[in-house]
Amino acid sequence: MLDTGLVIKVGIADMNVVTAPNTIRTSGLGSCVGVVIFDQVHKVAGLAHIMLPSSTLSKADNLNRAKYADTAIEELLQLIGKSGGKSHSLKAKMAGGAQMFQFQNGSDIMRIGPRNVEAVSLELNRFKIPLISSDVGGSSGRTIEFDPQTTMLKIRTVNQGTKEI
Repeated sequence: MLDTGLVIKVGIADMNVVTAPNTIRTSGLGSCVGVVIFDQVHKVAGLAHIMLPSSTLSKADNLNRAKYADTAIEELLQLIGKSGGKSHSLKAKMAGGAQMFQFQNGSDIMRIGPRNVEAVSLELNRFKIPLISSDVGGSSGRTIEFDPQTTMLKIRTVNQGTKEI
């Protein structure tokens, strides 16, 4: 009998890890970035739904590490390691980072989507994890689902259909 596994859902400013045959999904990616880090050999994958580029923006005493690019990637790597993923064989894919609203003044502070993409890329570089594909930018929301068995990231973009990377 074919084991199709479960679909593990990741909320906004959340993260989780799965092993095949389970898949992992997040929706509501507007300016947020969904980053998947995976070990193809050990069939383990982690997904973080990142809202903001830097934890320095936080005013909370109890920091949600999944919310920020600079803390989520590091935390996700620890979870992947605990699930059997090996740091030397990790790769990444990402989607999201849309510019959901147009602002007249062009202020950098309002470029949250592009800044999230930049911050995630910097963190992946910091940990020497190659980004092998991405679907970022634009002005439409996305839902993504990753299969650690096939390493395919399925992306459903509002009003644009589905594609795989």
